[in-house]
Parts: sequence; structure tokens; C-alpha cells
Amino acid sequence: MTTGENWVEVGSLGWFYREAEPIGRDDRSPVLLLHGLVSQSYSWRNVIPALAEQGFRTIAPDWIGCGYSDKPDRRDFAYTPEVLLNALEEFINTIGLKKFSLVAQGFLGSIGIQYALRHPQQVDRLAILNAPISQTVQLPWKLKQMSIPLVGDMLTQNPLLVDRILEGAGGYRIKDQDMDIYRRPWIKSSDAGRALMATLQNLQLSQVTAEIETGLDQWDQPLLMAWGIRDPWLSSEPVHTLVRSHKTAEFVALEEVGHYPQEDWHEKVSEALVTFLRRR
Repeated sequence: MTTGENWVEVGSLGWFYREAEPIGRDDRSPVLLLHGLVSQSYSWRNVIPALAEQGFRTIAPDWIGCGYSDKPDRRDFAYTPEVLLNALEEFINTIGLKKFSLVAQGFLGSIGIQYALRHPQQVDRLAILNAPISQTVQLPWKLKQMSIPLVGDMLTQNPLLVDRILEGAGGYRIKDQDMDIYRRPWIKSSDAGRALMATLQNLQLSQVTAEIETGLDQWDQPLLMAWGIRDPWLSSEPVHTLVRSHKTAEFVALEEVGHYPQEDWHEKVSEALVTFLRRR
């Protein structure tokens, strides 16, 4: 099973994305996988083929400012949720996704959730993995300090920040050859650090989570909340509150898994997603 690495120009922005074509059938809705901070589409490397083998075309982009996608200067690209939302919409239209399922993870997953809530006619199923869904959520200090002027300028230029974040939020050691791919954007250019700092400074968590809380209450299509229980940053309590009162939501506890489930234990994530996506 081969996962393709692709590049597409969308307006003035270049998007890098990974994709696998479905195996055996082509009647199932495509799946769009969105990563969080500080990560990239590489985190889905094992989930992509698992979904493709079940007949799902699967696409995982690097957000603008992340991974191997463009990292424009903040004077040209504001890195606010609205700007990222608009960029995502243009990307989706460019690669020809009409009706699809969306999987959102982490502290950029919130933007993916916003997209689904604003386009319910396009997103037929929504899966949320360890993303901020409650107004009680605070940006964890490990990320917040990277948004502070001067301090953040130094921290975000250190390629080893990826090690501290990805491993620190899950407790598992990532193989050196995999970590090399995560670090490469920081080694290649200072633009990666500047884009990360700009994104963190413009997350607007309180406004975004207010929209998400209201929108999820009204979401009447299939909804999966698959949660890494060992996440040090995002408690599962708001998830349980939502699921108890929601008609279409289901909860899957990912035991011994942290903030980045697809990196920590991809087999559990793949199993939960395949079960959810195949259910009639």
C-alpha cells in the first residue's frame, strides 16, 4: 500500500498533502485527516493506508505554516482561524472533495471542526481526536510560552522543540527516522518557527470553542469522540458531558494514549475510525 506525496498550488499558497486511493471499492466517501500543533500530515502515515484498505480515499494535508506546506510571512497571511478556514476551503475545492468525512485532531483540529459545522451539507461524518471543544480549555504552557514575544522567538527556532512536544504529550519515544521528518522543516528554514509562533498567537481559543460548543450541540450527523485518555492537556470530561446529551455522538476511550493518538498508538485510532466510518 503506497501513500502518495503531493503538492498543489491553491491561489498563492502551496499545499503539501499525503493521499492514498481506495482499494477494492470506490463507493465510500473520502476521508480528510487534519493534524494539530506541533505536527504534520506525517503523523497519519499509518492511518492513511489502513483506511484506504477499507475502501476510503484518504487525504492528509499539512496546514499552511506547518510541515512541508508553504509558510508565508504573517504580513501576507494572518494565521487567524478565519484565514486558515478560508485556505482550507480553497484547498478542499481544488482537490475536488464534494462530500467527505472529516477527522480533526489537536490545537488546529478546532479549525477543522469549525469547517464541518459550517458545511454540514458537505461533511457527512465528523470524528474528533483530542481537540479543544470546550470554552474551559486553556492553551498548555508548553505551547503558550512559544507565543510570548522574544521567548517564543527563541523557542520556536529550536528543532528539538518537536521532540519535547510530541513525546512529552504522549509519553512514548518516537523513532529517530520519524523524528527526523518532523524536525526537517525547522532545520530547513526559520520560517517554520515564525509560522508556528504566529499561529499560536492567533488561535483565538475562547471565540473558536464558543462556536464549537454551540455547533456540536446542533450537529445531527454521525459524531465520533475518540480520546487519548493520557492527554496531559485536554481532559475527557467535556467530551463525556457532550456525549451524554447528544443524539448522534459516540465516545471511544483510547487507553494509554496521549494528545497525539495517531502517533502514540495508530492501531487503536485506525480501528476506531474504520468502525465509525463503515457503520451505516
